[in-house]
Amino acid sequence: MNDPIADLLTRLRNASRAKLDECVMPHSKLKASLAGILKTEGYIKDVADGADDRGHKTLVIAMKYVGGTPALTGLKRVSTPGRRLYFKCDEIPRVLNGLGISILSTSQGLMKDQDCRRNKAGGELLCNIW
Repeated sequence: MNDPIADLLTRLRNASRAKLDECVMPHSKLKASLAGILKTEGYIKDVADGADDRGHKTLVIAMKYVGGTPALTGLKRVSTPGRRLYFKCDEIPRVLNGLGISILSTSQGLMKDQDCRRNKAGGELLCNIW
């Protein structure tokens, strides 16, 4: 797996379209941090650590649905391993005029776009979520 963020986004997109209750994937600190942001923003119900039958750590994400429709309607990977995109704090683009969020990797860790503007921190734009 060359791009763990794209893997996370694809698994979440597939789980929400298939209306699955939970999504299981290999664990990493980056994925756990990104899932934590999604939980605080209300896009997913819960994030938990688990283990598969071989003892490898997994990340178990409980999907959230509102009236039968997924809370996650769109996920887009912006900065890829072949094309990194960096933005200053005042240049971060808005997602759907503020209805969605952007997640950036900064020197202070992963942050959503509003926190980056508030803390005047720029960084690599990982993905857009709406």
